[in-house]
Amino acid sequence: HLRNATTYAQLAAGFRVGTSTVYRYVTEAVDLLATLAPTLAQAVRAASMKAYVLLDGTLLAIDRIAADRPFYSGKHHKHGINVQVIAGPFGELLWASPALPGAVHDVRAAREHGIVNALDQAGITCWADKGYQGAQGTIRVPFRGRWSTLSAGQQAVNRSQAKIRALVERAMATLKTWRLLRKLRCSTTRITATVHAVVVLHQASSAAG
Repeated sequence: HLRNATTYAQLAAGFRVGTSTVYRYVTEAVDLLATLAPTLAQAVRAASMKAYVLLDGTLLAIDRIAADRPFYSGKHHKHGINVQVIAGPFGELLWASPALPGAVHDVRAAREHGIVNALDQAGITCWADKGYQGAQGTIRVPFRGRWSTLSAGQQAVNRSQAKIRALVERAMATLKTWRLLRKLRCSTTRITATVHAVVVLHQASSAAG
């Protein structure tokens, strides 16, 4: 279900049970897995053993809902859920946040989840993109402004930071390999548990490998 986005109806047909039974089993399994997901505090402890971490937000697409305005992202021009991701220096997925409506900007999401304070208190350097301007603490962002208005030194810093931050895309790609997360059709109240279940399964498979 999570890996291939197999529908409840398809699972019901395959296992020769009712769709309500499939829904119950999937929900129970996802909720159980989600309880095993690393907390922000646990992720920060793991991050403290690394040279630095990468922070970025991703928009997980959803179907339009009745109260859809908070879920519309003007940046991406579609409806979705904002999920913040902390990754290691090589793009390894360390933590994924609870879901927030897509209209929430990355820097606000990082503050609401306590990411900025947690990293700052632990003294962990974090590289992020321009969406985190003003976050302060130990979060490092590029110089703001048009390329032509930046000094040669500022341009060099931005190029260097871009190379470092590029590896966070590996963590994002990790989430999107679980096809259910490419277009979520479940209730928005179920998305946090779904994302956390995916993180647990991914980290378990990575450890086993």
